Amino acid sequence: MKYMSGNEIRKRFLKFFEDRGHLVLPSASLIPQDDPTLLLIGAGMAPFKPFFTGKMKPPSPRITTCQKCVRTGDIENVGRTARHHTYFEMLGDFSFGDYFKKEIIPWSWEFLTKELELPADKLWVTIHPTDDEAYEIWHNVVGVPDERIVRLEENFWETGSGPCGPDSELHIDMGEERGCGRPDCKPGCDCDRFLEIWNLVFTQYDQHEDGTYTPLANKNIDTGAGLERLASVLQGKPSNFETDLIFPIIEYAAKVAGVEYGKDKKTDVSLKVIADHVRSITFMIADGVLPSNEGRGYVLRRVLRRAVRHARLIGIEDKFLNGAVDVVIDMFKEPYPYLVEKTSFIHKVIEMEETSFLRTLRQGCDLLYTEIESLKKENKTVLDGATAFRLSDTFGFPRELTAEILEEEGMTMDDKAFNEALEVQRKMARDARDDKTGRPVIYNTRSIDLASLKVDEGAQCGKIVAMYPAHDAQPVESMEDGKKAAVITDVTAFHAEGGGQLGDTGRIIAPAGVMQVEITKKLPDGATIMIGTVTEGTVAVGDEVKFEIERGRKNDIARNHTATHLLHAALKQVLGDHVNQAGSYVGPDRLRFDFSHFSPVTEEELRRVEEIVNDQILAAKDVTIEELPIDEAKKRGAVALFGEKYGSIVRVVTVPGFSMEFCGGVHVGNTAQIGMFKILSESSTGAGVRRIEAVTGHGALNYVREMEDMVKTAATGLKCRSNDLCARICALQSDYKAAEQKISELEGQIAKAQVSDAASSVCDIKGVPVLVQKVSAGDVEALRSLGDQMRDKVGGVVVLADVIDSGKINILAMAAKDAVAKGIHAGQIVKEVARVCGGGGGGRPDMAQAGGKDASKLDEALKTALTVIEGQIK
Repeated sequence: MKYMSGNEIRKRFLKFFEDRGHLVLPSASLIPQDDPTLLLIGAGMAPFKPFFTGKMKPPSPRITTCQKCVRTGDIENVGRTARHHTYFEMLGDFSFGDYFKKEIIPWSWEFLTKELELPADKLWVTIHPTDDEAYEIWHNVVGVPDERIVRLEENFWETGSGPCGPDSELHIDMGEERGCGRPDCKPGCDCDRFLEIWNLVFTQYDQHEDGTYTPLANKNIDTGAGLERLASVLQGKPSNFETDLIFPIIEYAAKVAGVEYGKDKKTDVSLKVIADHVRSITFMIADGVLPSNEGRGYVLRRVLRRAVRHARLIGIEDKFLNGAVDVVIDMFKEPYPYLVEKTSFIHKVIEMEETSFLRTLRQGCDLLYTEIESLKKENKTVLDGATAFRLSDTFGFPRELTAEILEEEGMTMDDKAFNEALEVQRKMARDARDDKTGRPVIYNTRSIDLASLKVDEGAQCGKIVAMYPAHDAQPVESMEDGKKAAVITDVTAFHAEGGGQLGDTGRIIAPAGVMQVEITKKLPDGATIMIGTVTEGTVAVGDEVKFEIERGRKNDIARNHTATHLLHAALKQVLGDHVNQAGSYVGPDRLRFDFSHFSPVTEEELRRVEEIVNDQILAAKDVTIEELPIDEAKKRGAVALFGEKYGSIVRVVTVPGFSMEFCGGVHVGNTAQIGMFKILSESSTGAGVRRIEAVTGHGALNYVREMEDMVKTAATGLKCRSNDLCARICALQSDYKAAEQKISELEGQIAKAQVSDAASSVCDIKGVPVLVQKVSAGDVEALRSLGDQMRDKVGGVVVLADVIDSGKINILAMAAKDAVAKGIHAGQIVKEVARVCGGGGGGRPDMAQAGGKDASKLDEALKTALTVIEGQIK
């Protein structure tokens, strides 16, 4: 066994399987494509799920990858064990109906013992008790001794209904010193002696909803070997965290904190958490995940905040994450060069989020210590769960930090009540998610020659090669009038939705029927499928059909799509190169463009962007579309989008001298066809993401007409010409301000008069001067001002009631200090007065407000005030 770096292990694995006929694919984005059931990719096989079912054909029957993965289901164990991570890399090889056990078992042994030079006598194998086929290959072909082949019931991989099967794990004996000491210790024991390094899954069954199994027609291989685990073995490290894949980040964090790794267990846990989480943060942001309060954005936010919290535990008070990110990028720039390109963007996202959370921590600490002081005064030692949950849910203050601070103060938290509040929130989130997303239909395209399918937007006709009920994956031969259907044709003129652009709509005309196409989509295997309703007769497989595209709608979409490219380039010019597309909607009515930026776009900046785009439209530039090798496209400076997967040949859309982007969408032939570009709004959609909505062509024309109509209506109402509208509004505003000033002066005079008359209405109750009176104030603020003046003039107690225009009553009570000392409580007075008038309210002993609903009861209510006051005075 010899030392190998993590990068070398990764290369050797991929090369080993490439030499055995496997197609080497780059890691898929952490953001799942066409799979709303997943927040993030958490396994090597996740991007290939449709291929394992046999419903779709893979690009090759043999594939190998090193897949980036993020899982947070056991995040609490990160740093406390040698192997738990939120981010890890999974080495895998996959066979889709090609080879099976007799190939992969010897290959896995060869890779471990020959390529990595692991000692054969230290390797153990586990199999399912019923898997005699695997046993025969391990024992008789590979030569593993019987005593090192362990049958375990848990060696069966399944995730509910769908493809499943037995698996076989390879373990390495890490030595007796790591074990439990029992003479029969072997894989399956809970001790740390035997480390699983590779799992071979033999997907040979299909599990049905009722729990029964049937053999798959095409058996598959799905293997996963943890890169970090292999590195720990080959580098002779006791845990994954000491390998060259993680340890440099620990060294950086330790240096910033001024601590030493290996001296204190709690400090080591925090250093490991920081190192693990920074890897996750870096790769998630680089793949286009942005912080938010839901979905994968919340996963990112949670991981980032845990890293900051653990940094504070070891003494790092200031921002430090971007320095740690630089370490990660330097470590992984060879296998993932795009990290270098995204460095500036990653820094900006983290800078903003870390700054925000440090502020949150300070606010949370202030609130928590206030609660702690209250508990101490009441001689209590348990913080109620509702308060702890509010700190977490509303202020983002980590539960663990709350518990830790309480522990330092000799207190605890009501965990049961916290968990109950948390479960309520989770149920609401689950319900919301269930309402919004459903499992996508993965149409069974296995019988179709996918390579022969073509998209030709100039095609007039084609032939139906497959047909499905719209919500059923299994093909049918025909569909009748009124049925929802999905069809695939050998050639299609319909453009599929993608990249935010809506797909084409129109009609498919068959010899005996018509189908109205409502949605056009591209399946994960590349096939274009048209989904809609059969509106006449019958449509069947084999029919020669004609295409009718809604041309006007398609042209409007093309205008908006080309405009998004112009907008993207203009934003980069005005705001900076950090601007990147973060999502879009391109429809016939409007366009929506989400982009990375960290402050609101000013009116002046929006005006400049709009002018730049319209200048490009007026320049009447021809838009060119080319298919180029991806490397050549990048050399030319074409812009690729976050989270998108590209093949070796890419489609590049260019507006000469201005914009060049990878894009598969529909565009105008010349920028002049866009007509006009008009920004409607700019807003925030989340941390670091802004949104612009705009219109072009017919949409812009409609917008101008709406504005003209609005101006004409306003001018008519103000009895002036449209050109004089602004001057007329300014004059009215001036008149309004003058009228307000006059009203204010008159109200002041009325108030003075009411205060002057107050002395005559004052009565004496047990030595306390009391004024109970109806007044005219106009609003609550004026009533308070009047109350202040009357209390100062009268002393004692003042109760005022003002009937406002709506018929409701504002009630105010004020009491001087001497009156309060004698038992007066203004809050109780207004409460009783309001109750008589059908309202309610309350407040402090010296001042309180209330509201009433029934003005006819006001006289009775004011008499009640006198009775209440008399009862209060001691």
